[in-house]
Amino acid sequence: MAYEITFRPAEMGDEELILGFIRGLAEYERMSGEVVATPGLLREQLFDKGAAKVVFALCDGVEAGFALYFYNFSTFLGRAGIYLEDLYVLPEYRGRGLGLGLIKYLARECSRLSLGRLEWSCLDWNRPSIDFYLALGAKPQDEWTAYRVTGEALERLAEG
Repeated sequence: MAYEITFRPAEMGDEELILGFIRGLAEYERMSGEVVATPGLLREQLFDKGAAKVVFALCDGVEAGFALYFYNFSTFLGRAGIYLEDLYVLPEYRGRGLGLGLIKYLARECSRLSLGRLEWSCLDWNRPSIDFYLALGAKPQDEWTAYRVTGEALERLAEG
């Protein structure tokens, strides 16, 4: 069966829709308890401050997937890149090419803007996604370890 797949950037007023995708992803990643985002916070960060961007994948006119991304910078390449923070397709729409379409959308953005790379992280237990990314030609960065400071530790660091 052929599906019409289109893409559209998020706009102000899409905050509830974005939050729904975030919650779906958090449930899939077994992290539902960590979601503290609100529509108001998303509006402020995404639309007022421009901290990140969202693009939706539509299947037959219905928002069925999303990608949230932001620009980073590679000092070695001397160019900006895109960091894909989240990619999620609703379960009932999987297998229709929406995930691939979202990745290609971001790759075209990299090309259009002469960016140096497209990168993301993936949970090490998420074999379906790992296999998908490897099939795209993505290479795991095993020599790097991600570090994070949040919550009280971040506050202490900021105060010290």
